[in-house]
Amino acid sequence: MNTAVIKNTERIAARVPPEIFDTLCRAAELCGATVNQFLIQASLKEAQAVIDREQVIKLSRRDADQLLALLEHPPAPNATLLAAQAHYLQNKRDADSGFNWHP
Repeated sequence: MNTAVIKNTERIAARVPPEIFDTLCRAAELCGATVNQFLIQASLKEAQAVIDREQVIKLSRRDADQLLALLEHPPAPNATLLAAQAHYLQNKRDADSGFNWHP
């Protein structure tokens, strides 16, 4: 018997109702896998889908072109942005002016 030694692995255990276990067993059998292999494959696929959904932004070709155009040629700042910048700079100057502690 050819037994491979697997190092640095973690164990996952789950308790499920019998009907869920039966369903998992049936699906694993139809795939030609063990229940453990089936669970790892299915959970890894779902985990990757969650990560992709949360960390990847997908744009249409038109939207991607528009975004790149805006990055290359940004519009001039409007009055609201200019006011926010002035407010930020004033607050930054006040914070940089020194230690203003009063007992």
